[in-house]
Amino acid sequence: MKTVVIVPTYNEASNIKMIIDKILNCGVSADVLIVDDMSPDKTYKIVEEISKTNNKVHLLLRKENRGRGYAGKDGFLKALDMKADYIVEMDGDGSHSPKYIPEFLKTIESYDVVIGSRYINGRKDKERPIIRQIISNFSRRYLSFVLKVKIQDPTSGYRMFKRAALAKFATELTASDPFIITEVLYKVKKNNLKVKEYPIIFLARFSGKSKLHLKTLITYLFKALKLKLTGR
Repeated sequence: MKTVVIVPTYNEASNIKMIIDKILNCGVSADVLIVDDMSPDKTYKIVEEISKTNNKVHLLLRKENRGRGYAGKDGFLKALDMKADYIVEMDGDGSHSPKYIPEFLKTIESYDVVIGSRYINGRKDKERPIIRQIISNFSRRYLSFVLKVKIQDPTSGYRMFKRAALAKFATELTASDPFIITEVLYKVKKNNLKVKEYPIIFLARFSGKSKLHLKTLITYLFKALKLKLTGR
């Protein structure tokens, strides 16, 4: 069984070596697929050098139609093309610990999708500003209500998919930005896929600045309502 871990990146040069190393040493054999949008800080150059000496590390360098959503979709399609049986998507800032991947693999046997959740079994955000925690808490309740999904952490971007499950909707994704996280959840529900949340601790990013701002988040909340009403 082949596992491919997708990491979309943009200006993560200070984090990427550590993230790749942690994935490769997480306790399971997994290929790492870095999907980079021509980062100005040359993140992709670092990945290129690592891939020269490690055939488990792959780079998908995107030069056109840049954006988190497009990168996510291209990463999904590339992982399917790589014949992955299990596909993991995680952030490139260090907030998602690869140590949970072995447990995801055990959990997913009875499900189609596993979501790393900050809000079950006492799990939580770690070292995040209180305002970010308040925004996150509101967003998850809003999305659960609008999309009618019984998930405690609908804003989590740390997920594992079985190949057959992801293949049902990967080509249909249209979001150009981080709203792809919500769009994927909508597709999961629409296809009646079985979902299981696994408790994780969400860490503070290793270094660099967050790319999520309040104005952007508010826009996504309106997009969620549109998605519910129109299906796109």
